[in-house]
Amino acid sequence: MQSEVLLLGIDGGGTSCRARLIRPDGTVLGKATAGPANIRGGLDRSLTTVLQVASKCLAKAGLSLGDYPRVTACLALAGASEPAHRAAAERRPLPFRKVLITSDAQAACLGAHAGADGGVIIAGTGSIGWAELGGRHFRIGGWGLPVSDEGSGAWLGIEALRRALWAHDGRIAWSALLKAVSVKFRSDPHAIVRFVAEAAPRDLGSLAPIVVEHAAAGDETGIALMRLAATHLEALAERLIALGAARLALMGGLAPHLQPWLGESVRRHLVPPQGDALDGALALARAAAERRDFAAAERRR
Repeated sequence: MQSEVLLLGIDGGGTSCRARLIRPDGTVLGKATAGPANIRGGLDRSLTTVLQVASKCLAKAGLSLGDYPRVTACLALAGASEPAHRAAAERRPLPFRKVLITSDAQAACLGAHAGADGGVIIAGTGSIGWAELGGRHFRIGGWGLPVSDEGSGAWLGIEALRRALWAHDGRIAWSALLKAVSVKFRSDPHAIVRFVAEAAPRDLGSLAPIVVEHAAAGDETGIALMRLAATHLEALAERLIALGAARLALMGGLAPHLQPWLGESVRRHLVPPQGDALDGALALARAAAERRDFAAAERRR
């Protein structure tokens, strides 16, 4: 039906943004991906990406921009855990029938446990711990670089660069990992400094695969960094467990690489995620579409 309400879920992270458009019965109408949509990196850029993937989904469904008023959307965006960023995003006029803005961490937690109580440790471009317990949510870490996000891909990139500079100074020995990182910058420490001064989290995170690969090959620096990253994630997990999250899902691009480095005290609480942040976002969009008291977040045209 032309008037049928459509549901849109968007998972906007620090490296990429994914979207899925569905009918209320769950039929998938369109999927799309684009670049980063972390609102810490700029609200205009983030919402431009959101509208880009939304329009792609509509096009794949054989629909047009004129169908935006049929769409109830949940935008699960990195950076929306910060009240000021979220409030700024909520003030922006968007073309959807209704729109709910939440953090990608909350959506990931809801998706991982299909709406039941539980927690997540997310290790992607950034890192964060999140739990949904008895109708309340708890956030641990994820405050953003340079003061937080330990154990993430961006953090691994920074730590690898830091150690490459230490090796240049003669403070530590060169390893294969540090040589590989240095070569990417023409063995010029000043190039590293310039890069870090201007790098976005996704740029720093682009170095994480080098750490993972060298750790797997037995490089001592790579192993030390993976162990240290795991220690930071364990600290997030232990706090969530203490709060009552007995079931934890490890998620994010680094998750499969870091899980073997976690201690048994954390690994015994791990469960496979039942879904992801898109599933969580779509569940929130569905709930919003079914509520009649949604005026505060609704964008009417």
